[in-house]
Amino acid sequence: QVQLVESGGGLVQAGGSLRLSCAASGRIFSINAMGWYRQAPGGKQRELVAVITSGDSTNYADSVKGRFTISRDNAKNTVYLQMNSLKPEDTAAYYCNADVKTTGRDIWRYWGQGTQVTVSS
Repeated sequence: QVQLVESGGGLVQAGGSLRLSCAASGRIFSINAMGWYRQAPGGKQRELVAVITSGDSTNYADSVKGRFTISRDNAKNTVYLQMNSLKPEDTAAYYCNADVKTTGRDIWRYWGQGTQVTVSS
């Protein structure tokens, strides 16, 4: 019904920047909160990186405050994550999610397939 497609991951040196994008498509009536999570190598739990509400309120993990910025373009159903001053410990698979009210008025949380970010020291 709804698909989230991420892009923008890759390999970057420490101190560099990357911008992730996540576009939602399908049977969308509206989107509430959108967010980014990450899962580091080794099978750790996914951790919240940043979230943005439909009213543009944002919240960040302490580890990324001041370095990462989340934003959204409601006309494009897209959420972005600008990542600056990247560190090797930011290396992870990054996943976006969105709380979507579908055209059938159901509300579901959808996830993207993930995009890999690797920061070399």
